[in-house]
Amino acid sequence: MMRFGQGSEPPLSPQVVEEGGEEEEEELSGGEESDLRTPSGRGSLLTRRGITLRVLLKDSLVEPGDGVLSIHYLGKKFVGDLLNDGKIRWVETGQIFNSPSAWATHCKRLVNPAKKSGCGWASVRYRGQKLVQYKTSWLHKYQPSADMSLVSEGEDDEMGDEEEEEGKTAVPTDDKNRKNKPELHDISLVPRRGDRERIPVRYCTLGTRDAARDPHTLVELSAFSAINRFQPFNVAVSSNVLLLMDFHCHLTTSEVVGYLGGRWDTNTQLLTVLRAFPCRTRLADRDSASAVEEEICQNLFMRGLSLVGWYHSHPRGPALPSLQDIDSQMDHQLRLQGSSNGFQPCLGIICGPYYHGNQGVASTITPFWVVPPPEQRPNDYGIPVAVEVTYVQDNFLTSDVLNEMMLLVDFYRAAPDLVQFHQFWCPDTTMMDKIKGSLSGHAPKDQAYSQILEHVYNQLINTH
Repeated sequence: MMRFGQGSEPPLSPQVVEEGGEEEEEELSGGEESDLRTPSGRGSLLTRRGITLRVLLKDSLVEPGDGVLSIHYLGKKFVGDLLNDGKIRWVETGQIFNSPSAWATHCKRLVNPAKKSGCGWASVRYRGQKLVQYKTSWLHKYQPSADMSLVSEGEDDEMGDEEEEEGKTAVPTDDKNRKNKPELHDISLVPRRGDRERIPVRYCTLGTRDAARDPHTLVELSAFSAINRFQPFNVAVSSNVLLLMDFHCHLTTSEVVGYLGGRWDTNTQLLTVLRAFPCRTRLADRDSASAVEEEICQNLFMRGLSLVGWYHSHPRGPALPSLQDIDSQMDHQLRLQGSSNGFQPCLGIICGPYYHGNQGVASTITPFWVVPPPEQRPNDYGIPVAVEVTYVQDNFLTSDVLNEMMLLVDFYRAAPDLVQFHQFWCPDTTMMDKIKGSLSGHAPKDQAYSQILEHVYNQLINTH
C-alpha cells in the first residue's frame, strides 16, 4: 500500500476547491430547488443529480456542524465540517469544497493520484451514514412515486467502483440497497451481550484530566499536520504481521492483545515491523501474563528483533484509542525510550474486526502514536495522532506465522467467547466468510497460501 499524508500545509485563508469531473453535482438556483418537489420536474432533475447538500439542509434532513462529515479511503480518514450554505470545509487544511464529489475526489487523489472520481455521495458519510441514504430519504419523503433506480444516475456504478478500489467484492444492486438500510447493519447478527455504542469525541473537547471521566471514552485521531508537527519517523509493516494480528482479533468476542517485533534504524529513522506476537492469555489473568511475556521476549531475542510496539482489539467498537489506551501508549513510548534518552518510537495498533461501521468484511486497522501534551498544560491528556504507514507485501506465508495461528486455534478452542464461525455475519455471509475476506487483504504474493490457510480454517470449523 502506498504512503499517505504527504499533504500540503494548511492555507492561510479558506480555499474553495471545485473538482469532481463528470461526477460533480449541478448547483441549482433557489427557484429550481423549490421545484424539486413538483412532479413536473422530477425526471430531469433526478437524472442530473439535482438533490444537493443545500437541498437536504433546507429540508432539515441534515444539519450543519463541525466534524459531521467523513471519508474512509484505503486506510486514511478525512473529516469535514458541513457549512450552512451546503459547502464542506476540510478540517485538516481549512479548504472549502462545493460538493461531496469535489471533496472526495480531492482527498482520494492525495492517497491515490490515479483516482479519476470521488464517488462523493457513496463515499462521504454524515454522522456515520452514507449521504446517498439521505438522498433516498428525501425522495421517499417528497417524491414517493419516483423511480428509486434514478436516485442518482450512475451512483450504483460508482459505489461498485469504490468497493473494488478498496479491495472489496461488489454486490448486486438490490443486495447493496438492502444492506445500506441501518436496521440491516452486518454486526446486528453478532451476539452483542448488551454492549452499547461508544461515540468517539474530538481531542479538543477533553481539556484537563478528569478522574470522573470514563477511561473507555474513545478519542478521534489527529493528524500530525493539525498540531503543526511532522511525523518524526517512517513506518513499514509486513503483510504477515497484519494477517496474524487480524486473525487473532477475529477469534474471540473479547479484547485481545499482542506485541510487535522489528527493527529501528536510527540513520534512516525507519521503524520496520516484521513480526506479530499474540499473547495467548486472558487480559485478567495476571498470573500467566508474566510467563507469556517472558516467552515473547525470548522469541524476539532468538530472531534478532526488538520490541517496537503493541496491538490490541476493539471487537465491536471503532478502532480508535480510548483514554486508557492513550495512557498505556504513552507509558510504552517512555519505557522503550529507556534511561538513555535516545529516541525510539513505539507503534500502537488497534484492530476493529466486528464494528458495524467497517467498510465491508475487512477489519479496520489503525496505527497510532501519542504526542505529549504541551509543557504549559502538563495535566492534559496526550494527543493521539494517526501514523502514516507503508504496508509491505510478503512473498509467502512463513512457518512461524502458520504455527502461531494453530497455537491460537488451540488456545481458544474451548473458550466460551470463541466466535461461532458457522453463524451468519450478515444474511448472505457467514462468520467464516468474513474472516476469510478480511485476511485476503493481507495475502502474500505466493498464491499457495490459500491452500495452507484452508487447513487453518478447517481447524476453526472443527472447534465447534
